[in-house]
Amino acid sequence: MKRMLAIARKEFLHIIHDSRSLIIIFAMPVIQLILFGYAFNLEVNNIELAIIDYNKTKISRELVRQFEGNDYFKPFYYKGNPSEVEKLFLNREARAILIIGHDFDKEFQTQLQTPVQILYDAADPNASTLIYNYCTQVINKFNSKYGGVSPIPFQIEPRIWYNPDMKSTYFFVPGLVAMILVMISALLTSITLTREKETGTLEQILVSPVRPMEIIVGKVLPYIAMAFLDGFLILAIGILLFSVPFTGSIILLMFLATLYIIVALSLGLMISATVKTQQVAMMLAISITLLPTVMLSGFMFPIESMPEILQYVTYFVPAKYFIVIIRGIMLKGNTLFELATQGAFLFIMAAVLLRRALQKFSLNLEN
Repeated sequence: MKRMLAIARKEFLHIIHDSRSLIIIFAMPVIQLILFGYAFNLEVNNIELAIIDYNKTKISRELVRQFEGNDYFKPFYYKGNPSEVEKLFLNREARAILIIGHDFDKEFQTQLQTPVQILYDAADPNASTLIYNYCTQVINKFNSKYGGVSPIPFQIEPRIWYNPDMKSTYFFVPGLVAMILVMISALLTSITLTREKETGTLEQILVSPVRPMEIIVGKVLPYIAMAFLDGFLILAIGILLFSVPFTGSIILLMFLATLYIIVALSLGLMISATVKTQQVAMMLAISITLLPTVMLSGFMFPIESMPEILQYVTYFVPAKYFIVIIRGIMLKGNTLFELATQGAFLFIMAAVLLRRALQKFSLNLEN
């Protein structure tokens, strides 16, 4: 135990005196969180909406004012040739076009339904769907204010739980914590052990009366502590900077995050046992952690929408389980009982990968 703690102390001193390691541990996660937190935004703002008003009456101008008073739109009147409205899309001058017909005021007073045409630029289908929803909300608000009694015999009153303001940061920030934790933990572990190989100091340690297992555990312990510090840091920034709520148990999150970090460190150990240089270890660590986490964990794309074969692949992505855990704890206040399945998967992955990584690395050291 004393030898293991001595190695851990030596590794900790090396970290705090190595500016590159400190940048990777603390600066890189913060920069990533801030950049991704603002960049990964599903909301569409400042939508250029061209207005073609053939009616030019009080009621048509009131409809336009409803769009002008909405934070999502930047309406403007189109004064060009109506037959050339496509140029607005081609020149990216508008993302939607509202066309109000000549008889809008008469039809609005005499008919239950009054047609209003809205054209959308669907080159980006996700954005066009959001714009359509925003337009529908504005028109529904206009109808409820000026359209009188609705002929529909019932009314839907939605209640949105866990994210009532529909902020995409509430969805992305917990996923970013999962992505950064797995990437940093695997990256640091793979680099520190391959650095010892590269510089030849690993052989010097091996000739001392220290067992391979003590070397591995002693070197990994400081990075477990650093991973926890990273986790708390980016979680605090997410809560303070992006106002993401935290409604669950911090103790439960720490416990399940420990399993997740062990999985990531095991991946780093396996990488370091396979490669000989820090550059290769860095590239491999980023490749096997970043890409699967972003593409196959449910971080950005729903797993249910993926092809069936990829859905089976996601079972081997650790971030898939931790993203459910951290979102559940932060946003919903989930308990261990409700997250038992995800916790069990992480426990099994941590046990299998750690055992395999220690065996592989110990075998390499002894040889």
